[in-house]
Amino acid sequence: MNITDIRIRRLTTDSKMKAIVSVTFDDEVVIHDIKLIEGVEGLFVAMPSRKLPNGSFRDIAHPIHSEARKKIEDAVFAKYEEVVKEMELETEVKEDNDTPEEIE
Repeated sequence: MNITDIRIRRLTTDSKMKAIVSVTFDDEVVIHDIKLIEGVEGLFVAMPSRKLPNGSFRDIAHPIHSEARKKIEDAVFAKYEEVVKEMELETEVKEDNDTPEEIE
């Protein structure tokens, strides 16, 4: 399966959860609510899960092979970095436009 689309919903809070992601495969299947979390060793992808009565969590959808997980993680990280850079550029442009011009 090929990843054909990734949608990032970046969170604006300063929490450990940096984004909620949707990944589309072959323009036919989508997995929603993938979480991008800042851990002790950096960012990691948490697949959608539900809380069980005993308090533990169980994945609802997940890759079966480590190669598939790496493919998803690499694509999500790349898209997240792209979105972060776009937001930084937008902020810089806005700040540049907000500075008063000198009048001689």
